[in-house]
Amino acid sequence: MSRIDETIDFIPVRIAVLTVSDSRSKADDRSGDTLVQRLKDAGHHLAARALVTDDRRMISDQLRAWIADPAVDVVMSTGGTGLTGRDVSVEAHRDVYEKEIDAFGTIFTIVSMQKIGTSAVQSRATGGVAGGTYLFALPGSPGACRDAWDEILARQLDYRHRPCNFVEIFPRLDEHKRRK
Repeated sequence: MSRIDETIDFIPVRIAVLTVSDSRSKADDRSGDTLVQRLKDAGHHLAARALVTDDRRMISDQLRAWIADPAVDVVMSTGGTGLTGRDVSVEAHRDVYEKEIDAFGTIFTIVSMQKIGTSAVQSRATGGVAGGTYLFALPGSPGACRDAWDEILARQLDYRHRPCNFVEIFPRLDEHKRRK
């Protein structure tokens, strides 16, 4: 079973939060606020925050900018993961992924199923890696953001989490680029 090894020092991660919405503003971005509060409460650093409309190119451009920024380790987006025509966050994320973290969406669905039943089938949460940066596309509701953080990301972004976590493999995410 997973656990936190208290004998190991916590390593804060630099996280950027991207809200994707045609209807929200920074003033009423409850999902983005939820993620920011949770990451700060956990001891991580808010590296950047932005809001873009449901436009695939704008989303992928912002993701690429943060992937290229050495001050960003992780990007969490919220919104645009549903099934409607304007929901393009998943496609934008996949435009930039080098590798998809397939199990992230599966685990998120399991967590959601416990909270909202079969309505969980309507979410397309996804995770991946590009340029040594972790990227996660979360649904646009504060509840879904809480679930993703509390049940998955808080643990995987904690270096002390055992038996393994995302933080401990940061140095190896781009090792393929160093091979000759």
